[in-house]
Amino acid sequence: MLSEGRRTVPQVGPVLLSRYDVAIPRYTSYPAVPDWTGGIDAAAWREHLHSLDGSAAPLALYVHLPFCASRCLYCGCNATVTTRAEVVDRYLNRLEREIAMLAQAIGRGPRVAEMHWGGGTPNFLDATQLTRLVAMLRAAFAIDADTECSIKADPRLMSPGQLRQLRDLDFSRISFGVQDFDADVQEAIGRIQPAAMIADVVTEARAAGFEGINFDLIYGLPRQTAEGFERTVAETLALSPDRVACFGYAHVPWMRPHQKRIDAAELPVSHARFTLFRRAVEQFMAAGYEWIGLDHFAKPDDPLARAAEAGTLHRNFMGYTTRVGEHLLGIGTSAISEVNGWYVQNPPELGDWQRAVDAGELMVARGHILNEDDVLRGAAITHLMCNGELPYTLWVGGEADLRARFEGFATDGLVTFQEQRVRVTALGRFFVRNLCAALDAYRSSADGPSRFSRAV
Repeated sequence: MLSEGRRTVPQVGPVLLSRYDVAIPRYTSYPAVPDWTGGIDAAAWREHLHSLDGSAAPLALYVHLPFCASRCLYCGCNATVTTRAEVVDRYLNRLEREIAMLAQAIGRGPRVAEMHWGGGTPNFLDATQLTRLVAMLRAAFAIDADTECSIKADPRLMSPGQLRQLRDLDFSRISFGVQDFDADVQEAIGRIQPAAMIADVVTEARAAGFEGINFDLIYGLPRQTAEGFERTVAETLALSPDRVACFGYAHVPWMRPHQKRIDAAELPVSHARFTLFRRAVEQFMAAGYEWIGLDHFAKPDDPLARAAEAGTLHRNFMGYTTRVGEHLLGIGTSAISEVNGWYVQNPPELGDWQRAVDAGELMVARGHILNEDDVLRGAAITHLMCNGELPYTLWVGGEADLRARFEGFATDGLVTFQEQRVRVTALGRFFVRNLCAALDAYRSSADGPSRFSRAV
């Protein structure tokens, strides 16, 4: 757990900021997805899944539900817009076949310790579809009463009845996509959701018995101002969520064509954009939240904060986690799996995934088999991102090499060299991704901002 300057939020000047505002990975995996080297086909993946047969290591499930009723202009997710229930039913039909193929390949699968549904908009599913999906997952995998189940939700679609159903289906944590409370910002991103409505949904979720309520906020959106985003954070604090993820908006219209409808001239840039996040850090910490890793905040008694304090925090494709599951199995279009040293992603395009399932294949859109160097560097990067420090013994190149790589960072006040480790300073917390990039063997082949978001 980062201890130096835990409650200190330093100022960052524009010169230093411009030096480190470069396009680099978010390191939800190492290597980052664009750096994967491939070499995995459906047959090899099916055989590798059998390594989970009889494993005592707990499993995490991620289920991707890509459907949304409308397209939010800022969205970077693999989403499909529809208003037709039969489209979702056909997706569930294929999901059931994929689940059966996965279960058959695994054999006697390990216990599922955690399950998360993302998207898209998982609560776009109606009551019958929700019940059906839970039933098919329980029939195929070892899900029990102690499995921690969480779901991403659009508050605009939520009702008290759906919240009660989700609790009856054993979902205990729910993440609401809030983004920003400001009406002008909501208009600019095509997502109108009044603050009173969100407050009502939070009240209803607590009444339904949810043990954890998360908010997702985004800074760097069009028309955001320092005063407006400060009000958004204040309104968030008034609703007292257990966790908040405060992500930076990635404007990548060359990858997400719908983002072209956002007026780039209305986006806060450079120091103005960074100031939104820095002030949010101040507000959350002043309210007693712990700053977790890059961009998460949690109440001190939340499991995420306790994991950070104990040094057991982890980071994967779902962000910062307590890592209850040792392996991650992704289900549905674009979902990513991490199993025994292999990364595998399903086809991101709905049509490609549908054709693969119809052909009875566990199609691999992209993948990567970790080599020894990947494992060692990945462990160091994960430790640095989760704990704000890196023991010299954890770095593949040893102390002298790590000091050489971080010398410039130390000069800029981002790290300090200690007897047994390098420690991230309060200033350096804002630039942990830059520190990790200095440990990344693949960065020499990076092709710039078309592949990664900017650091700040």
